Amino acid sequence: MKETRTEYDSMGPVEVPAHTLYGAQTQRAVDNFSISDQKMRAEFIRSLLLIKLVAADTNQQLGLLNPEQGSIIVKCCNQLLTDFHMDQFPVPVYQTGSGTSTNMNVNEVVATLCRQKNIDIHPNDHVNLGQSSNDVIPSALLISTVTGIIKDLLPAIDHLMVSIAGNAERFRHIVKTGRTHLMDALPVKISAEFLTWNLQLDECRERFSSLLPRLSRLPLGGTAVGSGVNCHPDFATKAIRFLSHITDISFEASPLAYKGLSSLDTPLEASGHLKTLATVLLKISNDLRWMNSGPLAGLGEITLPPLQPGSSIMPAKVNPVIPEAVCMAAAQVTGFDCANTVAAQSSTFQLNTMLPLIADNLLHALSLLTGSCYALADKVFNDLHVNIARCSESLSKNPILVTALVPEIGYEQAAIIGKTAVLENRPILDVALEKTDITKEKLICLLDPMKLADGNQ
Repeated sequence: MKETRTEYDSMGPVEVPAHTLYGAQTQRAVDNFSISDQKMRAEFIRSLLLIKLVAADTNQQLGLLNPEQGSIIVKCCNQLLTDFHMDQFPVPVYQTGSGTSTNMNVNEVVATLCRQKNIDIHPNDHVNLGQSSNDVIPSALLISTVTGIIKDLLPAIDHLMVSIAGNAERFRHIVKTGRTHLMDALPVKISAEFLTWNLQLDECRERFSSLLPRLSRLPLGGTAVGSGVNCHPDFATKAIRFLSHITDISFEASPLAYKGLSSLDTPLEASGHLKTLATVLLKISNDLRWMNSGPLAGLGEITLPPLQPGSSIMPAKVNPVIPEAVCMAAAQVTGFDCANTVAAQSSTFQLNTMLPLIADNLLHALSLLTGSCYALADKVFNDLHVNIARCSESLSKNPILVTALVPEIGYEQAAIIGKTAVLENRPILDVALEKTDITKEKLICLLDPMKLADGNQ
């Protein structure tokens, strides 16, 4: 039997493991919420600790906590942020929809640590002063998401873009067969494909940049329903100003706290942008898989770094494992967005009751996409090779090159040349010499893949 101690809340006594910092309400949550043992993510708990820290400092400034109370709460929050132990925060994601259990978990841990330093601090009366789970949890959701975007995801996107741009420059003179409907099309520079991916990523970056001001509006100070009952009128402004200072991120008070409690449309917008980035990474990964396919019976235009054996039964097989892993991560992020849509629809009157779910999903998506960007950059693009001979060989027999002859001989005659070249497996140039009166010099100029790839540029 584990050693326990008796803790009390408004419902009476509860036996809690003796070594833990949390108290009765946390233990009730652990006992009650048995759907899953998946815990709230550390980034979210850290954001809650930051809120408790700035709240204590602000309440001390406002004279609502005495200096001893305010300073010890700040000190203990800093201690927890520095020496973080996830086992002290065991409340599952699938809990009460307001996240009250997680909020009280943090309140209890901070209060217990304060009491261990011989200062009597109450989790509700002191640590939670001027707050409610209903404004603290959505604020922590926003803080952790904004922090993840700025400090993790955007640098990861930039890192991937730099790696792709380097390859675009390195292979700028290589032309390959373009494809539409997975069928041969007009020639393209391989750099054009790479730069297209980069533009997609850059536009994802733009979406997040435009979102951040909206995502940084915190409903802190709205307390239970958005009206700010039991909260000092200057609390939100002062607390959020201090939060911005210690995080070096520009947060501001929501112009209407009711909105931040009762709706999740801005976090849902963030979810949509994460899904869009996932879709971009999926497109890049699938293009890489196709271009790498082979080595003999596929396209074989590029060779990805060989990272591990690809089969337990087929020797010498090597698979595009990183793009495949990224595809799975992208699929998961897309699934999160579906769940987040349902979560956002669970806003009724003054509160949304799926706050823990969307908070966890957003942070999980951020983690997956950040890791995917770094994996593609460091384990794919940094050592990718283009098979120039393979690209040139298939390009010379590409029947779609006859498109360049249409202004000279017409669509029908050009189609005959293209079909003949395919049927006889011959270069377009050779067939065109036989079936037209155009000189070889002019045909070489008209059918020049680089010229066709440049188009009207």
